[in-house]
Amino acid sequence: MPSTIPHSRPRPRTVPAMSRHAATAVLGPGSLAALAEVCDLAPLPVLDDLTTDRARAALADAELLLTGWGCPPLDAAVLAAAPRLRAVVHTAGSVRGHITEACWERGIEVSSAAAANALPVAEYTVAMILLSGKRVLERARSLRATRRRDDWLDTPPDVGNYGRTVGILSASLIGRRVIELLAPYDLRVLLHDPYVSAAEAAALGVRQTGLGELFAQSDVVSVHTPLLPATRGLVSRELLVSMRPDAVLVNTSRGQVVDQDALLDVLRKNRIRAILDVTDPEILPPEHPLWECDNALITPHLAGSQGNEWRRLADLAVGEVARWAAGDGFAHPVHRERLAFLA
Repeated sequence: MPSTIPHSRPRPRTVPAMSRHAATAVLGPGSLAALAEVCDLAPLPVLDDLTTDRARAALADAELLLTGWGCPPLDAAVLAAAPRLRAVVHTAGSVRGHITEACWERGIEVSSAAAANALPVAEYTVAMILLSGKRVLERARSLRATRRRDDWLDTPPDVGNYGRTVGILSASLIGRRVIELLAPYDLRVLLHDPYVSAAEAAALGVRQTGLGELFAQSDVVSVHTPLLPATRGLVSRELLVSMRPDAVLVNTSRGQVVDQDALLDVLRKNRIRAILDVTDPEILPPEHPLWECDNALITPHLAGSQGNEWRRLADLAVGEVARWAAGDGFAHPVHRERLAFLA
C-alpha cells in the first residue's frame, strides 16, 4: 500500500557528519532505523573529516546533513563539495561550532535540538533549587558526621521552599523551561532579561526586574545567560556581595559568565552558597581553592543530555528530518539574526 504521508520532495539524501563517538552515543539502532524511514540515509560510518575522498563523494549527493558534536565547520570549501545541500539538522544544542557565514549565504536551513537539550538542564536546575531550600546536602553531611538526627522542631525558619524567591537570569530556552517547571511550586519568581518586556514576563508568570534587584532580593539566583562578549563576567563581585546571607547561586550556563575570583572570596566568607555545574576552566585544577569550599557543590557539567536523554535529541532530529522531507519546514529552526543571542 502506498504511503499516505505527503511529500513535496523525494526522500532527501541525508549524510551524518559528527564525531564517531557522538554518533555512537546519540544515534542508536532505533534512531537509525527511524531516520531510514524518513530519508535516504547515507551508509555509516559517519563523516568526521569532510576533506577525505569518501567525504567528498558523500557530500556530492547530500541534500541534508545530520550533524552532531564534533562536526567540522561547514565552510565554503565544504559547501562547494556539496552543491545539493539545502538543510542541516543538528542533534545537539549550539550550532556555533560548525554553521558558518557561508551556510547562511547559501540560504541553508538550519535546525537544532537545543530545545530537547534544555529540558534536562532545567530539571537539574529545579532539583538543585528545591534541594538547596531544604539544605539537603549540608544536613546530609551533618548526619554523616554526627550519626544523630537533629530536632526537626528546631529547624530554622529560613529552611524550606515555601515562599522563597528565585531569580532567573535570562529567559533563554533553558531559563524559560526552568520558569515553566517551577510553576507548580509556592515560589516567587523574578526574571532579568533586557530583551523581555514586562508584559511578556507577566505572560511567563514572573516579574521582570533589574539585574541588581534580582541578586539583592532572591534567595536563589539561577544563571541561564549564554556566554557572549557582553555577558562575560556579568555576575560581578558587586552582585555577589549584594546577595542575601545564605542565598544560593546556581550556574548551569558557562563558568566565564561569573567572576570566579569574586565568587571564591564570597564563598570563603560563608556569605552565600553555590551550585556550579560549570566553572572556568571547565575542569578546575586539583589544587584550585574552590574544591575546599564546603558551601560550593561542583558537578562535572552533567546537567545537559546524558545517557538515555540522548534519545530525546535523536527523536527531535528524526522529527525535523521528517518535517523537512514532507515540505513542512522545521519546528525548531535556527535563524541567522538570532545567532548572536544564542549559546
